[in-house]
Amino acid sequence: MKKATELSTQPRKQRKVRFNAPLHTRHKFLSAPLSAELQGKYGRRNIPVRKGDTVRLMRGDDRGKEGKVRSVSLKKGLLTMEGVVVARSDLSEVPRPVHPSNIVITKLELKDKLRELALKRQG
Repeated sequence: MKKATELSTQPRKQRKVRFNAPLHTRHKFLSAPLSAELQGKYGRRNIPVRKGDTVRLMRGDDRGKEGKVRSVSLKKGLLTMEGVVVARSDLSEVPRPVHPSNIVITKLELKDKLRELALKRQG
């Protein structure tokens, strides 16, 4: 018998849950894996990405590039980072959106004391 706390396994309902999720929940969807060094230090495999984190792109044409996260869009589920741009037809450059599953966090932004406490608590 199903419990009330269990979620459905139907793909359409999973998509609906993700699509209709509030922003504070969507923040957790934007988690990215930590580098091996950070995994050993904090005892966690992944963490939600924040502006200011240093990340390395692991997939795509710009694979291997490293830079700071410029912005995180909770609505779109994407982030932009320094050094990953696409050229427009007028030769101006625009940041290319990147999905968090395609990056690895190499350095965390720990100015927020609550984030630091959460890492210590869970690690």
